[in-house]
Amino acid sequence: MAIVFGLLVAKAQFIGIGLIFIIIPLLIVMYFIFQYPLFGLFLAFNLAFVGNGLSRYIPIPFGLLLDAVIFVSVFLSLVKSDPSGRQSLNSAPFYVFFVWFVYTTLQVLNPQAVSLTAWFYAVRGTSFNFLFIIIICLIYLKDKKHLEIFLYTWLAWSVLAVLWGLKQKMIGLDGAENAWLAAGNASTHILHGKLRVFSFFSDAGQFGASMAQAALVFAIIAIGPGSKTKKILFGLGGLLCLYGMLISGTRGALIVPAGGGFVYLLVNKNFKVLILGAIVAASAFGVLKYTYIGQGNYDIQRLRSALDPEDASLNVRKDNQKIFAKYLADKPFGGGIGSAGYFGLRFSPDTLLANTPTDSWYVRIWAETGIVGLIIHVAGILIILGLGFFKIFNIDDPGLRNTMGALLAGLTGIVLASYGNSIIGQYPSNIICFISIPLIWKAYLWDTKPDEPQDQTKASHSS
Repeated sequence: MAIVFGLLVAKAQFIGIGLIFIIIPLLIVMYFIFQYPLFGLFLAFNLAFVGNGLSRYIPIPFGLLLDAVIFVSVFLSLVKSDPSGRQSLNSAPFYVFFVWFVYTTLQVLNPQAVSLTAWFYAVRGTSFNFLFIIIICLIYLKDKKHLEIFLYTWLAWSVLAVLWGLKQKMIGLDGAENAWLAAGNASTHILHGKLRVFSFFSDAGQFGASMAQAALVFAIIAIGPGSKTKKILFGLGGLLCLYGMLISGTRGALIVPAGGGFVYLLVNKNFKVLILGAIVAASAFGVLKYTYIGQGNYDIQRLRSALDPEDASLNVRKDNQKIFAKYLADKPFGGGIGSAGYFGLRFSPDTLLANTPTDSWYVRIWAETGIVGLIIHVAGILIILGLGFFKIFNIDDPGLRNTMGALLAGLTGIVLASYGNSIIGQYPSNIICFISIPLIWKAYLWDTKPDEPQDQTKASHSS
């Protein structure tokens, strides 16, 4: 190593010195991932929150770096796991997303596809990472402490995201953030002279939806069984994240607490609370839809416009969907992965799919993989939500059922919000959702019935 580093400095001089400072930490990280593949997942989980923000300051492709960490981790997970670990892959999440993985891989043969390079870049966030994250989690998430690490890490990053967003709103943007706006993002992030806060996320839409998911999950954990300290931490975190959702100006995020909260009330077996929750939700809807309460506040105005059927943005989206419907009428397998959205503009900018905004995650899936792909994808998601609901419904431990219900509610909210924006395919929402799914499936490991030893419960649930 001394000889290699010496030659590197001799040949590349200052650049060589810089590379040494990069290579050494990289080797250390690779060692830990090799020894503990789950370390790679948690490293990716942390980087998922800040990668997009850091790319505004450091010209490093954090997306590719994250994908590389996940790929190495899943490869080592499969190589190093014992038979019992691989046996845990015999579950619905693996099979559902393996089918989607196969279909998206075969899309490389789609005769409508314009660019193979676009497929390579887009398929990672469309399919591959979903399956890879689920594989790692199913094999290695066996200890309840992994659940706690996941929740508290999520809480910490979410609170930091809101605080950074408050800095943007109250103090202002820095040079890198202003440069990002000037690079073509001002038209969607400065509306009527007001900033849509985006924190260190990819955009305000992702920030708002992620904060809405966090607010819902943390609030549910805070009202459930647990220590007073935990209730206070997650309760305050939930309130902060709710405010983060508000200042993002992301109207589609409103569906996250509404739809996800309804699912939680169902799965929690408390039908009195379900009725009360329905009344509260209907009241909130009525205030936004039929009154002008809070109209002086821009953030509330922005949310209220989401319920306006004549909203100009909504009508534009409907018109775009008509364009897609006409184009895809004789293309059941779509135009090829990477042919629409950001990668479409980057690799095939002169095509109809690239120049017609998809907006919705599901519209993008429809455009790129056709009606066949859309059916496979949506059916898979519905299977996961349905089976997850029944798994949680049968958990005996009230605290565990409450936490798993929170994760399912957050997942449902993001699935619904992805109709308005491509949320579920972006960091950090994708990694949060696809860690949540295996946790719901592994929850039986930590379930206990009242007055019954834990090992007996595990055996009965496993069978």
